[in-house]
Amino acid sequence: MWDFVANSNEAFADLFARYQLDNIAKSPAMLHDSYMRHNEALWDLYRKGKVNKAFLRVERFRLMLSDFGAANEALAQELSVAYLEIAPQKTNLVEGCIETLDYLKTNYHLHIITNGFSEVQDVKLNKSGLLPYFNKVITSDGAGVQKPKPGIFHMALASANAQKNQSIMIGDDLKVDIIGAKRYGMHQVFFEPCQTKASGEGYL
Repeated sequence: MWDFVANSNEAFADLFARYQLDNIAKSPAMLHDSYMRHNEALWDLYRKGKVNKAFLRVERFRLMLSDFGAANEALAQELSVAYLEIAPQKTNLVEGCIETLDYLKTNYHLHIITNGFSEVQDVKLNKSGLLPYFNKVITSDGAGVQKPKPGIFHMALASANAQKNQSIMIGDDLKVDIIGAKRYGMHQVFFEPCQTKASGEGYL
């Protein structure tokens, strides 16, 4: 739904201009490619409980800057804060998102299960106009457990007063959403509009 790649790229363009990062890299895209690589690896560690969210949020920028020979702890801290302020304000959606949600909303009860951080998800959903489509938003922060662990699926169904055999998990992360739901016993649909490994819900 929320186009993570497009919105993150726009946020990096803003960071590039605000912090005059042209002395580090030739383009925002170069920095963003490095960030995405480290971000994905760190999110995998976070889901396994090997790093916490405070470390993840800054470390991805530390590693990015180091890739360009520009290690700078203060700058990494600033970029981390600024990125989490800017990116959730972006409103790019996957093509056809609103039309699809308009149809689904009239026929189904819609809910969100996300590993994304609660404070960021609230901004994203409000700014992008997605929030009214969903009855419940279950975050891993609030649940105390992350996808793909079964506990978060169980909590989501209980919160929605829904039955496992009458529910479908639609997700853009094969390992976290689809395999997690399958192991829990839910029907699943793998949605990958951008043909990329990057998950739109779990990387902020």
